[in-house]
Amino acid sequence: MSQPSEASSSTLAAVAQREYSPEERTLLLQIAHESILSFVEKRETSIFTPSPHLTEPRGVFTTLYSNGRLRGCVGYPAAILPLYRGVFETARAAAVDDPRFCPVELEEARALRISISVLSLLHPISADQVEVGRHGLVISHAGQRGLLLPQVPVEHGWNRVTFLEQTCLKAGLSPNAWRSGAHIEAFTAEVFGDAGTAGTS
Repeated sequence: MSQPSEASSSTLAAVAQREYSPEERTLLLQIAHESILSFVEKRETSIFTPSPHLTEPRGVFTTLYSNGRLRGCVGYPAAILPLYRGVFETARAAAVDDPRFCPVELEEARALRISISVLSLLHPISADQVEVGRHGLVISHAGQRGLLLPQVPVEHGWNRVTFLEQTCLKAGLSPNAWRSGAHIEAFTAEVFGDAGTAGTS
């Protein structure tokens, strides 16, 4: 993912399904920040009381930005954990376990901006049905698998074909694998975040 922009934020407002209330979104962002801060401050985590809605299993990705630039992104494509717990774990992992970055330190952690993407269930899709700005993609073949969130092609200004090619590359496949037998799945996402992130809506 890349640096967020004002243009991508306005486009992504249409992506969000608004399944979650402003209060639920605020709580999930608080959980994400607390997960990171409690780890770097080496203290116990504050206790949150999630609503039943937030205990439903959902796939989720948490993306971190520092000074407007990507600082980490980790997620669970499948609904393997209650949403609030998935946010807690992916936020901390994005801060300290994303192999592209050094672990976040205390001063930086306090200034992070966070975006959360709550995923729908995956479903098979044909290449010509893919809609940039609406769909995220998972492309897999021969045990290799790549995922890109719906906001990624918007941020980069990619068209549908480039989006498909880049998802293949993310999987470690040739860029044309989507034309020659790779399995294509799509999902939508409700994207929201702190002020100044691509998920703001």
